[in-house]
Amino acid sequence: MKKIDLHVHTIKTASDSDFTFSLDTFVRYVIEGHLDVVAITNHNVFDSRQFREIQQAISAQVFPGIEINVGAGHLLLISDEEDLTSFDAKCSQVSSRISNPTDSLTTDELQTIFGDLSEYLLIPHYKKAPAIQGSDFADLLGFFSAGEVDSVKKFVRAMRDRESLCPVLFSDARMKDGMAVLPTRQVFIDCGEIALSAVKSCLSQKDKVSLSENDGNALFQVFEDGQQISTGLNVVLGDRSSGKTYTLNRISQTLERVKYIKQFELVQSSEEEDERQFNSEVERRRSIFVDDYLSGFRAILNDMSNVDTGKDDSDLQDYLASLLRAAEEADRRDAFSRVKLYDEVAFSISGNEGLKKLISSVIHVAENTEYRAVIESHVELAALRSLALELIATLWKKADEDRNRRRVNAIVQDVKDRLRMRTSATHVEAVDLYRLALNKRKVSRFNEIGCALRAKGAIFDEWVQGFRVVATKGPYTQASEMAGAIRRQVAFKEALKAYDEPYELFRVLMQNEKLDESDIYKLFAKISYRILNREGTEVSGGERSEFRLLQAIKDAQNYDMLLVDEPESSFDNKFLNSDVNAMIKGISREMPVVVVTHNNNVGASISPDYVLLAQRAVESGEVKYRLFSGYPTDKHLECVDGTRVKSHEVLLNSLEAGVAPYDDRRRIYEAVKD
Repeated sequence: MKKIDLHVHTIKTASDSDFTFSLDTFVRYVIEGHLDVVAITNHNVFDSRQFREIQQAISAQVFPGIEINVGAGHLLLISDEEDLTSFDAKCSQVSSRISNPTDSLTTDELQTIFGDLSEYLLIPHYKKAPAIQGSDFADLLGFFSAGEVDSVKKFVRAMRDRESLCPVLFSDARMKDGMAVLPTRQVFIDCGEIALSAVKSCLSQKDKVSLSENDGNALFQVFEDGQQISTGLNVVLGDRSSGKTYTLNRISQTLERVKYIKQFELVQSSEEEDERQFNSEVERRRSIFVDDYLSGFRAILNDMSNVDTGKDDSDLQDYLASLLRAAEEADRRDAFSRVKLYDEVAFSISGNEGLKKLISSVIHVAENTEYRAVIESHVELAALRSLALELIATLWKKADEDRNRRRVNAIVQDVKDRLRMRTSATHVEAVDLYRLALNKRKVSRFNEIGCALRAKGAIFDEWVQGFRVVATKGPYTQASEMAGAIRRQVAFKEALKAYDEPYELFRVLMQNEKLDESDIYKLFAKISYRILNREGTEVSGGERSEFRLLQAIKDAQNYDMLLVDEPESSFDNKFLNSDVNAMIKGISREMPVVVVTHNNNVGASISPDYVLLAQRAVESGEVKYRLFSGYPTDKHLECVDGTRVKSHEVLLNSLEAGVAPYDDRRRIYEAVKD
């Protein structure tokens, strides 16, 4: 097995934060990290002089490479070292075309510069920002050997997905002065000869790539000293002040996007403060729910803001009055009023919004990579692209026609204005009767929707981790309730008078200068959101903390790792064993989870994939923390320095307070049972 990191930066560019390259740091990284292969991949630049200097200083195989902006994403392009002069010249062309982070190459330009891309090792940012996407990804897919991800969670997911590229996890590190902690993001490949062709071959096969040398993807390195933890569920044991929390803090500081639930974090010392924070969280969730539930109604309001029935009625009256006067004067019209353009109606302008949405939808389908196989089983990608191009051409044609219509309308209007100035005949006021009729129908339909929206009823009633979450809707009955919905001091006395007629209410709200238009959609229906316990009553103080813990664990799905510090310090064993353990175990199937505990209801019943023991010692007056680790079935847990402890003793001492208390409790339980 060879340990590799093919994404290392040694030159500060416009795409980097400021750093000063240190060859000593790079050498230390390779030696202490036991690396066999590295690649120099700076942003849109390659320095052959520096490359040779690094190559001579480092014992590992060093490949020349470059990280290129392609479209909206980044791409690692790595070469062998046989023709360094040619590679340097090609990279210089990249540098000349990309001078700032927003510049990029097209896929055609990339192939023009480098020629046959199959001669190189190409690794795109895959599950990592900024990722190569859409047509750029499709154009280059045949040349990709692997895809770079940015977390263990994404690595394991990609490994399980048969349709995904083989994932790789690299440091993406800047080798700089004063680097206190060395990177731990590398992968192993099952490779004998270290040559670019061999590395390419290995990276294209998932069974030849892993996070650890001996344990496949079950373990990964978390600290620079070589300490590994499971990609699943880890339990950290140890006495008080043995370094358990210290270990969690180190993990939190070493890795990114970590959800860390600290000890006592979710339990407040003050009942009043606890209730305030809980209600605040419930209100936050209510606001999110309201926004989601009323999103469609909000779009209707945007359309209704252009409807003014008062103005429509006035326009209609003006039209009818002018029409009657013109009829009475029909036999007295002069030469100016008899000109055809005098009563000409303007061309309608479509706006082409429907066509624009259609084009966007077709492009979205054509560029989708997640469901590419399903899409191509029904329609050819070339046909989708052809359709998109034809629709775009149609849009350009219609846009050109609309521009011509606007020009004609402007000319006609100018002629009409001049004719009206020269005649005494009555001009029939222009009015779009279809638009007026459509507006009346919109108002009628809006009133129906508004009344249905505020009708009493449940809109959400589900069990969430043992708690019942209920959302109901109904009418506002007091002005203070409306003010509370937007959490502002605004008077709603007049609005409440018009509340029975949704359109009239809307017009009143629109005229309220103190009211932000973005809040109006919240004022048509009162939506309540409550958290209830299993009995259907409001949650107690302890239940509030339990719910927050469950929600915090669930929220971990948005992160790449979950850390939990001694949940038993704040919650009872029944709750932990029935609810928390199941959630933690479930999440550990998707990402690494580390739980610190000294409680058998967590440590034993949770069935961890990996066990770590923290120990504290004082050596030469200095506090040292050590970790012993192994699988739950191992007879010994081992430290990275080679020392070992017996697993049986560790588990009994940490979870049961020792053999004697465990035996005493067992006899007591047996006696009670009998």
